[in-house]
Amino acid sequence: MELGFFDGEFISLDEAKVRLEDRGYQFGDGIYEATHVYNGTCFALPRHLARCRRSLRELRIPITYMDEELTAIHQDIIKKSGIKDGAIYYQITRGTAPRTHYFPEHVVPHLSMTIRESKPNTEWQENGIHCTLVEDIRWLRCDIKSLNLLGNVLAKQAAHDKGVQGTIQFRKDQNLITEGSSSNFYIVKDGIIWTHPLNHYILKGVTRSILMEEIIPKLGLTVVEKAFSPEFALSADEAFVTSTSLEVTPVVNIDGHTIGQGAPGKITQSLLTEYHRLVRQECYA
Repeated sequence: MELGFFDGEFISLDEAKVRLEDRGYQFGDGIYEATHVYNGTCFALPRHLARCRRSLRELRIPITYMDEELTAIHQDIIKKSGIKDGAIYYQITRGTAPRTHYFPEHVVPHLSMTIRESKPNTEWQENGIHCTLVEDIRWLRCDIKSLNLLGNVLAKQAAHDKGVQGTIQFRKDQNLITEGSSSNFYIVKDGIIWTHPLNHYILKGVTRSILMEEIIPKLGLTVVEKAFSPEFALSADEAFVTSTSLEVTPVVNIDGHTIGQGAPGKITQSLLTEYHRLVRQECYA
């Protein structure tokens, strides 16, 4: 069953718990993480917790939950919900205080969490998705996984309005692609993988880190971390996006332009196969 958690208590999802002066509610003053559950186990949870700590430090939100506590809460909500395959979302806000823009003193952060059944979209992985290009209008600290997501929301709505499955964002002033609306973006050209380098323009995705640090070296592939233009992307042999929910999902069309042969490419498929091997190794052993 779907289940929630708020500041130490497991609750039903329809139970009201957000306080009117929670800074997450009023300012988006907080961070979040989303993990995927396979076979009753959170995949790559230590990587998510490490990114959580970094985001908290960047926003100067006190770290009041240790990794061991957050791990235990993840395990408890999985057990209590009975969900074997699902998605866990959790967020930490700065806390509740009278509304002022500067940081209030003597407030305690709030932790909330939900779990729902969810599975990767295998049809998208098998056939690929269509995407649209939109201007990246987000703030300049996209490396922080903050609650401020209106830019991402508008990007996703643009895809929805066009009847496609994804969005690829680009900085108009530089004519350079950054990432998807909730994913990292890559192309393959002449056997080489290209993706935007890690900086304040993109989020360091957990799936991206697994690809870059484990899968790509194992497969002996070459990757170039360098920003590229939309025109360069349209000339690619393959394209794909990665995220916790999407895993490795091929992109076969961007704004009506067919990418490569219009089908998932061999390199993309090899990355997905290896990703699934790691999931089985960690969650099904």
